[in-house]
Amino acid sequence: MRVAENRQETSLAANTAAAEKAEAARNQTEAEKAEAARNQTASADIDEQKIMQGIRLLLEGIGENPQREGLRETPQRIARMYQEIFAGMRQSAAEPLAKSFQAERTDLVLEQDITFYSMCEHHMLPFYGKAHIAYIPDGKVAGLSKLARTVEVFARRLQLQEQMTAQTADAVMEYLKPKGAMVVLEAEHLCMTMRGIKKPGSSTVTYAARGVFEGNDALQNRVFQMLRRL
Repeated sequence: MRVAENRQETSLAANTAAAEKAEAARNQTEAEKAEAARNQTASADIDEQKIMQGIRLLLEGIGENPQREGLRETPQRIARMYQEIFAGMRQSAAEPLAKSFQAERTDLVLEQDITFYSMCEHHMLPFYGKAHIAYIPDGKVAGLSKLARTVEVFARRLQLQEQMTAQTADAVMEYLKPKGAMVVLEAEHLCMTMRGIKKPGSSTVTYAARGVFEGNDALQNRVFQMLRRL
């Protein structure tokens, strides 16, 4: 009889512990979730020593002298610069989008003309322009600065414009869970303007539609009209 009681007590304790663990998981804050996601996706820190070695070899490769006065500190400068312009490789969009606010209205939200600078992964030359993010909330909205920070997360990487457009739209859908989202990017690529075909002033426009925007010409045209692009 006593053995049965002990088994019941052990089972009850185990169930209680499991319930407490589940409750703790449910109570985990959005900020903690964002931090966990950031740590999970973060790559290793940028290796400044390897960058400096690479830049010295590059300078030698083009026939320069890395030790002359004007170039002596160039490898260090570029290594420090890469820490900044590739910072998005160690960040997750979960972080800026973790903070949201309850909202009853479900009208379309559009944040336009978010300036960004990124690096083309094909030639490692910059491309830059404007990002526009539209979404229809489903109970919560993001702070406007958080959308701009989300663009920065994906811009500060070696990128393709098409990929960056899709990544931004997918992040809005994943973390804000709206009814739909649409992202439009307009950019000028230095790999087209200062080399190769050399066509300054030309721009590339990409867009990605998710949720209720996908396949909905009326909604997509509404965004384009708001952007005055038609």
